[in-house]
Amino acid sequence: MTTPSHHDDSAHLHHGTKPDYGMGSDRGMGFDHGTQSHHDTGELRVPRVLSIAGTDPSGGAGTAADMKSITAAGGYGMTVVTSLVAQNTTGVRSIHVPPVEFLRDQLAAVADDVHLDAVKTGMLADVAIIETVHSWLAEHRPATLVVDPVMVATSGDRLLAPEAEQAMCEYCATADVVTPNIPELAVLVGTEPAEDVTEAIAQATDWARRTKTAVIVKTGHLDGASAANIWVAADGHTITVPSTRIDTTNTHGTGCSLSSALATRLGAGDAPGKALAWTTAWLHESIAHGADLQVGTGHGPVDHGHRTRRLARAGMATPWLAEDCLPGHLDSPDQLAPTAKPVQAAIPAPGPWTQALWRAGSALTRQVASNDFVTQLVGGTLPDHAFRLYLGQDARYLQDYAKALAGLAARTDAVDETTYWSYSAYSSQVEEAELHRTWLAGEPAIAPSPVTQAYTNFLLASVFVDDYVVGAAAVLPCYWLYAQTGAQITRIPDEHPYAAWLHTYHDDEFVQATAQALAIVERAFALAAPQARSRAARAYLTACRHEMEFFDQALRVDPDDPGCDE
Repeated sequence: MTTPSHHDDSAHLHHGTKPDYGMGSDRGMGFDHGTQSHHDTGELRVPRVLSIAGTDPSGGAGTAADMKSITAAGGYGMTVVTSLVAQNTTGVRSIHVPPVEFLRDQLAAVADDVHLDAVKTGMLADVAIIETVHSWLAEHRPATLVVDPVMVATSGDRLLAPEAEQAMCEYCATADVVTPNIPELAVLVGTEPAEDVTEAIAQATDWARRTKTAVIVKTGHLDGASAANIWVAADGHTITVPSTRIDTTNTHGTGCSLSSALATRLGAGDAPGKALAWTTAWLHESIAHGADLQVGTGHGPVDHGHRTRRLARAGMATPWLAEDCLPGHLDSPDQLAPTAKPVQAAIPAPGPWTQALWRAGSALTRQVASNDFVTQLVGGTLPDHAFRLYLGQDARYLQDYAKALAGLAARTDAVDETTYWSYSAYSSQVEEAELHRTWLAGEPAIAPSPVTQAYTNFLLASVFVDDYVVGAAAVLPCYWLYAQTGAQITRIPDEHPYAAWLHTYHDDEFVQATAQALAIVERAFALAAPQARSRAARAYLTACRHEMEFFDQALRVDPDDPGCDE
């Protein structure tokens, strides 16, 4: 995440008996209600989450951001409005605070009718509002209370009167979790703002131990490339969720969004580390795509719904290739996507048939290049859990990919092709997989995902069931698209977190291997019958889509998901 330029509406209230903060496992890091997460059991119970906050008519912060965040995190959102704020991405124009009696009426209306799993509080503008919410929570204690203490803007401007600030500090001490920015953490502790992560953690640890309330240290408010979020428990133990800073001005509402999503995941029963990991990854993606919304001329909002829309698209059952999208007989390369405008190939096609394949797959090639996983991997902002999931699946993929290559070696009478496919099978298992073994050393092997299994089943069927040209075309995208991706990486800094992996995309031996594969496929197409060519072209395009799905799958799995139903 990036440092928000405005403090975003989200202060919280909590009172009553607090959960034990202990040591040990993730659940022992300061937050365990004794309930099992519905995410772990497969239950469809939706956590009911109340936001108590101010408004934002531009939709980026306050109750608007809270509702979007709660929904994105899998909850049912409700709102109680503390103040009506006339604001947009450029700043606040005016604030209207309704009578406290109306605030009490709103709170009573919710409490009289709905059982709450979590409450998140936002902008509490004065002492009367803080005390009203505090008293209500004393009588209607939710299982989870997350407080984002809106007291100080990241610029250092104070947002509350001194007496309200004092009331807020007392209120925060009764929360389960607080999510202050760096200046607000300093106010809670009664000192100057921290200048680095070590100092911030020390301040949070001191306050958490005194109050028995967990603190989220948001390092995005500090300088540096890291934007990690750190759960500091009452016993001093910490859970660090890595994240990287994004160069963007679309940070309006990040404080509201983080606290609301975190409250929702905790309210659903997630352990602290799992809840914070999900929230951090989701918010990182939301920030990354905020500018695409083109909302406002100032510090714009984040795209709360990007992950939801991305996963919805991935779950669609629309056929990848319509039945009539390719001719049943390919007599000429000109029959394949004659009007398509291909991207420049890093490794040129050696002949007309591979030129036609590249042209036909141009749309998929562009989609791979702009895929979130690929752009984050190249940019160094990919979450660590996503990269490790990708590596684990790639290791499983290579096992069957080697079988497919060996199968091609057995199906051709050309000695040079047999030699090439055989060596490629050997290389994928011994040389290429060595990086996987090194990077994932000590980690247990993971089962193939549905995406990986579908891809490898398709490859094996293409090689062992259909004509030789079909199998050769099916394995080609794994070479060609990877080489294309590598060519787009102009420079890999030494400090890049995935430098060792990205260097493999530039490897001269891999580039030469790709050129050899292209030559073999070109020759196979020239010798094949028209019907076999058509099936081979379909296999190539299908494999291109499998490649994109393979990349994208790492961003479709929640952090720490065990991958099994219990």
